[in-house]
Amino acid sequence: MAVIAARLPLRPACASASSRLACEARCQPGVAARPRRSSVWAAAAHPSGSWLHAGHGLAPRQQSVSMCRAALHTSSTRPPAAPAQAEAEAAPFDALPAVSFSIIAHIDHGKSTLADRLLEMTGCIPAGVGNRQVLDSLKVERERGITVKSQAVSMRWQGTLLNLIDTPGHVDFAYEVSRSLSACQVALLVVDAAQGVQSQTLSVLRIARARNLRIIPVLNKIDLPAAQPDVVLAQLEDVGLDVGSGGREEAISVSAKTGQGVEEVLARLVRGARTHKEARRQDMRALVFDSWYDPYKGVVALASVYEGTLRKGDRIASAASGKTYEVLGIGVNSPEPVSTGVLRAGQVGWLMMNMKDMSEAAIGDTLHHAHTKVEPLEGFKPSVPMVYAAVYPLQAQDFPKLEDAITRLALNDRSVTVARESSAALGQGCRLGFLGTLHLDVFRQRLEDEYGQSILVTAPTVPFRVTAQDGTERTIASPAEFPAELRAGHAELAEPVVRGTLMCPEEYVGSMMELCAEHRGEDLSIEFDEGKSGKRQVRMVYRLPLAEVVTDFFGKLKSRSSGFAAFEYEDDGYTASDLVKLSFLISGTPVDALAVVLHRSKAVATGRAMARKLRDVVPRQQFEVAIQAVIGNKVIARESLKAFRKDVTAGLYGGDYTRKAKQLGKQKEGKKRLRAVSFGRVQIPQEAFLSVLNSRPNEGK
Repeated sequence: MAVIAARLPLRPACASASSRLACEARCQPGVAARPRRSSVWAAAAHPSGSWLHAGHGLAPRQQSVSMCRAALHTSSTRPPAAPAQAEAEAAPFDALPAVSFSIIAHIDHGKSTLADRLLEMTGCIPAGVGNRQVLDSLKVERERGITVKSQAVSMRWQGTLLNLIDTPGHVDFAYEVSRSLSACQVALLVVDAAQGVQSQTLSVLRIARARNLRIIPVLNKIDLPAAQPDVVLAQLEDVGLDVGSGGREEAISVSAKTGQGVEEVLARLVRGARTHKEARRQDMRALVFDSWYDPYKGVVALASVYEGTLRKGDRIASAASGKTYEVLGIGVNSPEPVSTGVLRAGQVGWLMMNMKDMSEAAIGDTLHHAHTKVEPLEGFKPSVPMVYAAVYPLQAQDFPKLEDAITRLALNDRSVTVARESSAALGQGCRLGFLGTLHLDVFRQRLEDEYGQSILVTAPTVPFRVTAQDGTERTIASPAEFPAELRAGHAELAEPVVRGTLMCPEEYVGSMMELCAEHRGEDLSIEFDEGKSGKRQVRMVYRLPLAEVVTDFFGKLKSRSSGFAAFEYEDDGYTASDLVKLSFLISGTPVDALAVVLHRSKAVATGRAMARKLRDVVPRQQFEVAIQAVIGNKVIARESLKAFRKDVTAGLYGGDYTRKAKQLGKQKEGKKRLRAVSFGRVQIPQEAFLSVLNSRPNEGK
């Protein structure tokens, strides 16, 4: 079915010039209807045979005719709205008491479902069974069922403006949560009434308390048979929340799936709203807490206005850089973008400026009117990467496109660090820093889905801390930066560790303890919890090296527990460790793309496994190729790739054995001369690197 943009012989009922203007005004509320020299119409063939204006969608012809007649009647009794009047109609949020709030929770506790119900009850979206993860607009979010990016949307309820900022729940996106909470006054702490308080629940609660937010506990999924509201309330009291009846942080019981209790959530939010009248009379200050790149509009910033009023056409300045910009567009999300032309204190919205460079939209920057001097708002601490990986294009000539795609995507995800890297084997690439392995995998998928990039991602590594003899410290992010002084014992190396919480049924305790021991885990505590069903759940806390967690720890965890175990972790600093750099030589030439830093106890097993893998994927040569795994100058594993051989004795029919020996000796000398001439010139196809890097053996095997 084709969409045609032209003057069509079969026109819709509103095809006359005056009717088209009226129809456009009705189809696009908030946009001023104004005459144009040429009107381009997009029409589509509906199964019923009707031709419709694109703004109507694929409605039946009768509905199209009635809508256009209504628009025509409106246009005949009222002149087209002036731009200022249309702008006022599109800005229904002015002068309302406002409150900005965020939904925070552990992963899968129902944040996005609760957001869907709030949008339905406030009329932002029509109620229906199809409303699932409305704010999760990215393809990766819908495929994985998780929230990756925070989303802001403005709603009205009982004469109050509610600014909702939905946040991720996974630990890898904690920086996204921290940035979002900086624009809020209230946090809805959602807790699953069946699972109770989890590790990420405590993590986001600490962030909210650090921002001095008002906490409203919400017990979700109370309609489940396994719900234990009394137990969960006791857990919330244990973490310092006054959740009892009449308490300062009285909990609300809801079912986001059915909508039960959601209206009480809205009522509690309304009670905490402020008019911001005094703040709106002060000089304008706005905090930029997110930004993204739009291919048609350029850089778009998401900002929370703390004081004053920001209008379209204003000249504003950045407190960080001092550069000035003109506001070209301004509005809110409800949940689709709505142009309002103005944002006042207490409101959260988007704005477009004439930024020349994507890096100018600095997260945590304070925007103010160019003619005023203001005190900058408190910004954000920069994120600290926990995992590094190098990204290379499959075709070397595609590196400029890949670098541009990474730059644009990193603008939307400021927790990613980017640095150029060059490899003799793989060419130009970028070394990226992430907050975890899920963060890495989501970024990779977004590069492929949103920018169409075909890429090679190396195995993840973690940052190590080097302490020299004089006490100076530095962080190394790749094996190429491994210091030579470590070999002579003139420096110490420390690796990052995490505090991991593992939950599993009692019958899997033995295998889980064995798994953690294999990955150099240190047992901190173990607790048994009697569930309603009579089955005991075990909560184990371990201290683990991060390098062990980012390998295949999660895969083994699910396999050995039949999928019943859950694992969450948080940063727990650095600890001294006996680490070595494992390098690989092919025909005496180092292959930098395969080098890895790991614990000495795992070096031999990893070296042997990798050498065997390389033997299987490196093409055979006319001479024997040695594949070696080395630590410093010591070879710890070796595999030989046999040479191609011609049967030089095939033409000999009898005679003394010395005839065969003579021919074999000549062949051996020829192979030796060929190896000397071709030293270091073994051509390794990129498919071989792809095979090895994507299936790097685990150190524990």
